[in-house]
Amino acid sequence: MNIPAITTILKSSAEATDIKTITFRYPGAVLPGQFFMIWIPGIDEIPMSVSLITETINAITFRKIGDATDALYGLGKGDKIGVRGPYGNGFTIRGKRLLFVGGGTGIAMLAPAVEQAAKKKLKSTVIIGAKTKNELFFEDRLRRIGATVLVSTDDGSAGYKGYASDLAKEILKKGSIDAVYTCGPEPMMKTLLSSCKTIPFQASLERYMKCALGICGQCCVGAGLRICVDGPIFDGATLKKIEDFGVFQRDAAGRKILF
Repeated sequence: MNIPAITTILKSSAEATDIKTITFRYPGAVLPGQFFMIWIPGIDEIPMSVSLITETINAITFRKIGDATDALYGLGKGDKIGVRGPYGNGFTIRGKRLLFVGGGTGIAMLAPAVEQAAKKKLKSTVIIGAKTKNELFFEDRLRRIGATVLVSTDDGSAGYKGYASDLAKEILKKGSIDAVYTCGPEPMMKTLLSSCKTIPFQASLERYMKCALGICGQCCVGAGLRICVDGPIFDGATLKKIEDFGVFQRDAAGRKILF
């Protein structure tokens, strides 16, 4: 588990502007919300949430934003990558009427949780938020499994004009949601948490990560919680105690970077 297993890319497909899904064979149980460490030979090893889960096939969906993801973006069918994991905890699906809120590429790691909810015959409303319509993806995939999918874009080019968290507030005001699950920009998730009040809440956090084993401490938040082993999924009660949630993260040197 802690040594990368070399696997062959089965498919590399574009989802939206600068966003791709890479599919590969990797046997073993994976929970919605968990992540892999993906090794790009000769470049780097980086954490990636799982965006597709089957018995033998998994996938990651990511945006091209740096050296490692640029190199990964350029790989295609037949190329090799290293995979280790899965790491961290997963979402705990509870309630009958669920709200999933994904901002940016956050919808990628929420998709397996929505699919798990569908298998349990639960009612899911999914908000997909993006800056513009060219960055939207997974709409059709989630509608096919019976989820109610709503779209928000910052510029109003598709769906609701505004932030995903604002659209979520309107849904929460109706009082018909039993639990909220989210992944995306932390300021968005913090705003969403403040709207949930007594509604059970779970969010996926991301930090700069090196080992994924809880040893290096690079991904610590709050009072020593490690994203890689204590997360990446945290409930609302825990997030309210993490003073850096939605405020800052740290770079590779440990310097604070404000959101």
